Amino acid sequence: MVTEVSNGSSSNRVNSSGGNKKQQQLDQYRISNIGKPMTTNQGRKISNDSETLKAGVRGPSLHEDYHFLEKMTHFNREEIPERVVHARGYSAYGDFECYESLKDVTKACFLQEAGMKTPVTVRFSTVQGPKGSMDTARDLRCWGTKFYTEEGNYDLTMIDMPVLINQDPMKFPDVMHAYQQKQDDGIPTATGAHDRFWDYVANNPESIHMVMWIMSDRGILKNYRVMEAWSINTYLFINEEGIATFVRFVWKPVLGVHSLLQDEAQKIGGIDPDYHRRDLREAIDLGAFPEYELGVQLIPMEDEFKYDFDVLDPAKFWPEEVVPVRLVGKLTLNRNIDNYFTESEQVAFNPANVVPGIGFSNDPVLQGRLLAYRDTQHHRLGSANYDELPINRSLCPFHNNQRRGYMRMRIDVDQVNYHHNSLAGNTPHTTPPEEGGYVHYPQKVEGHVIRGRSPSFNDIYSQPRIFWNSLTPVEKQHTIEAFSYQLGRVKSESVRQQNADLLVNIDRGLARTVAKNIGVEPPSGMHVDVSTSYPSQSQFNTPKYAATQKVGILIGNGFNGQEVADVVNTLKMNGAFIQVIGETLSPVTAADGSRLKVDQTFLTSSPYLVDALYVVGGTFNNPEKAQFDLSEYIQVAYRHYKPIGIGMDGGGFLQSGEKNNLEGVVFAEGNPDFAEEFLGAVAQHRFWNRK
Repeated sequence: MVTEVSNGSSSNRVNSSGGNKKQQQLDQYRISNIGKPMTTNQGRKISNDSETLKAGVRGPSLHEDYHFLEKMTHFNREEIPERVVHARGYSAYGDFECYESLKDVTKACFLQEAGMKTPVTVRFSTVQGPKGSMDTARDLRCWGTKFYTEEGNYDLTMIDMPVLINQDPMKFPDVMHAYQQKQDDGIPTATGAHDRFWDYVANNPESIHMVMWIMSDRGILKNYRVMEAWSINTYLFINEEGIATFVRFVWKPVLGVHSLLQDEAQKIGGIDPDYHRRDLREAIDLGAFPEYELGVQLIPMEDEFKYDFDVLDPAKFWPEEVVPVRLVGKLTLNRNIDNYFTESEQVAFNPANVVPGIGFSNDPVLQGRLLAYRDTQHHRLGSANYDELPINRSLCPFHNNQRRGYMRMRIDVDQVNYHHNSLAGNTPHTTPPEEGGYVHYPQKVEGHVIRGRSPSFNDIYSQPRIFWNSLTPVEKQHTIEAFSYQLGRVKSESVRQQNADLLVNIDRGLARTVAKNIGVEPPSGMHVDVSTSYPSQSQFNTPKYAATQKVGILIGNGFNGQEVADVVNTLKMNGAFIQVIGETLSPVTAADGSRLKVDQTFLTSSPYLVDALYVVGGTFNNPEKAQFDLSEYIQVAYRHYKPIGIGMDGGGFLQSGEKNNLEGVVFAEGNPDFAEEFLGAVAQHRFWNRK
């Protein structure tokens, strides 16, 4: 069910602190400088913040200028190292509400009671590009959620595809070295369309499964509010009886899963590189809180070898049709961050941060991640004490014998800092499992020490073939175009040929079409003999709503006031976002004298930045220029299959003909149900049968 939203401005602090223990904790760190006198960091009031201290107005600067020294040296050190991956990201706060008790499978505290709420912070990010890259690059996207539970922080790290590019953590540095910018020139930024990445893919075939997902529509996410995400790795649920169950997690966006077209993603990346960040922040400010349901897929330990995929292989998905998703709760993002650096740059996730009831399987990549994350956060944030930063601090108190290190914030007043001891009664003391102490699941382990991987990981083509089989013809065409574009930018003919030869294992038609497009020989092989398909793999089956779709209203003076009022009210009542686009920012006046505020001009907005168009028309100061602008908006929207509503005065801009069928175009002329029909078109999102 989609919550009805208003287009009216709402406070950034909606649902911020009342009852949210994490926000109450953070309130003590929130400082407003408005109306306060300027001081040094030691509290000394400053009389001049514009000129350095000199020996005369034309004399040399003096070393005793402590204020300049403090100000400049702090500026010199303001940046911290970027994340090696996930550098470009954005955060928000919210609440997770449990639907039902999961005591049958786990004793995890935040999953014990229906209606129980847990405060969270999340961070969405891309992988390849640096902090200054664009949001809309074709890439996989990551999603970290920090649950501030009563038993400590639980970090759930996910990506927007159910498979990983590597089956062993030893390969992760290699794939990232190949994926990111070249060492000689630092090019390209935020794209894998280059020789080194595709050379890696061709020579490490296990990567092709994830690459298939990235080349599909999933690789160019529309916004973070419609992002589906999977844990990839296999964890354990452990209940009070000590019984373990294999588990994978998935976030399901309530609004469905939607993507940009490749042309849109590239254009938007230049027009507004902060597109996803801006969308998330604006939606929360408008009260259209993003909602996601948490699902779990469960496999009993005794069924580990029951399936035709290895449950520990991170490069394989668990089909929902085979391992059903149990929806266990809902996450609602309801507050924006106040400070990007302290609340997004400094937030630190680690899959090793779990609570009793959640454990780790022998998934090899998970085992590697358990070691890697704390090390990288320690490097970035400069101290093992990064857990004391407000955004990372747990709600429950923590006690141990760690005392020192850079930027230690707490003041431990006791003098005994070792275990075991008698001077402090052997405290801080350990806690038995039955009283809440964390204990690792006692998995049976046996075997020879060996560098290798399980033979059951070796079927690398069947699941990519299933994914291809599951796509609609439109999705397949988009995937072909993505491969053709990315490989078409590869200079090495050998690398292009190797990838065409690799793709033939997934689908012969796909491989031969791509080979023709990139100028190499058609591969002679044949794809694996797998005909299985799953509806859950296709975005075609996702929910669709008009809610939060951005409708651009192209309008001039003298418009039909009643028609526009009816359409705008209908759209707003169903949660659509409205952006009025005019010739100038001056309000426009209807034929009946009513006025409408203009949000953007034809120049400052773009047809790529709206999801649908309502072409009202009217009179303009510069009719020829306005005609050109309106035509461009309409052509771009039509070419990208977007819904278009044509008002009574806008009918001359789009006419039916032999080369188009006007599917998804709704006309007001002689149509008393225009507002409702246009609303239905907006809810459809795209009209793929349009020509």
